[in-house]
Amino acid sequence: MTAHALVVGGTRFIGRHTVEEFLEAGYDVTVFNRGNHENPFADRQGVDRVEGDRTNDADLRRAALDVDPDVVVDCVAYYPRDVHTATDIFEDVDAYVYISSGAAYGAETIPKREDETALEECSADEAIDDSYETYGKRKAEGDRAVFEAAGRGVNAMAVRPPVVYGPHDYTERFDYWIDRVDTHDRIVVPGDGTNLWHLVYVKDVASALRTVAEEGTPGEAYNVGDDHAPVLDEWVDLLADACDTDVETVHASARELGAVDVEPGDFPIYRHYPHLLDTTKLRSLGWESTPHEEALAVTVADHRDSDRTGREEGPDRETEERLMSVLETVE
Repeated sequence: MTAHALVVGGTRFIGRHTVEEFLEAGYDVTVFNRGNHENPFADRQGVDRVEGDRTNDADLRRAALDVDPDVVVDCVAYYPRDVHTATDIFEDVDAYVYISSGAAYGAETIPKREDETALEECSADEAIDDSYETYGKRKAEGDRAVFEAAGRGVNAMAVRPPVVYGPHDYTERFDYWIDRVDTHDRIVVPGDGTNLWHLVYVKDVASALRTVAEEGTPGEAYNVGDDHAPVLDEWVDLLADACDTDVETVHASARELGAVDVEPGDFPIYRHYPHLLDTTKLRSLGWESTPHEEALAVTVADHRDSDRTGREEGPDRETEERLMSVLETVE
């Protein structure tokens, strides 16, 4: 009998690739969502859809009864309550996998390890807040809900990705850098280009979710990230290779950026303190990441075929050119 995976979400970015991952592995798949976004699997054999709101307990319970899944992947659990409800409704499945986040870590260590690095604390008020500032806290509390559920016998696990890049990335954070490299021969890179923010290719997140569903241990969390974590300058070089172009990087300190009212953190995937996840635990299950050359070739091709530019995600080109002019004058 073919195993059945229910993907809560499933039509935009991580969820879309997760559906593909389980399909390719021979599963039947059902997506559960409100239908606010175009369904790329509308005519796809092996994929069904149940409409409903995951914050409506009755809708989620109805989906559980109608689908009777073996595996549940929860792509859109943004509040601890979502995880508590889902692990109650799906308490008898073979695997419930919650997509957490590297932002759940509350301590700045290098690298961050699942069983050693402290998680963010989350107050009752923060657990229901919808601001960006509480995102990591809410994800951490969702992890604790997974641990609690596993303690009462639910086969619940968590996967923690950092910033995700790849085809269909609606956040456009990585598209900002692709657009800059693909369009211009000189670009500004904040700082000295050595800032480190661990990223992960979206298809590797999807394969990690399936690996954990099939091989993971209930009550455990698993980091996922690229095998190699390039610094920002190296990302620019890798993208230049993928775009088959050359680009000159112009480094600008926080003080220099201030001349045009820009801060280093205004650039996407800039982080003052290194963010690196240890993925040893996931690798022990047999998971492997995709080489950058392959991942970026697909990512750049998708970017070029899309209408995404990422230009709203960082300093505009006019500001960038003004800054380079200022720096040339100083020199």
